[in-house]
Amino acid sequence: MAKRAKHKKDAQLIVRINKVERDAFVGLCEEVDTSAAREVRRFIRQFLEEYGASNQNVKG
Repeated sequence: MAKRAKHKKDAQLIVRINKVERDAFVGLCEEVDTSAAREVRRFIRQFLEEYGASNQNVKG
């Protein structure tokens, strides 16, 4: 099985934020050569690690 298949992204999280903040965030992500989605996923993983989410509740 390919490495990517293990970490399939199969769910969405819809977050409503202020347009000015969204545009600033997306723009800054582009400036530092990353994507907004990648940075949100990174934040979620760090948050789960920091607050002790168990591996049984986290897939991928």
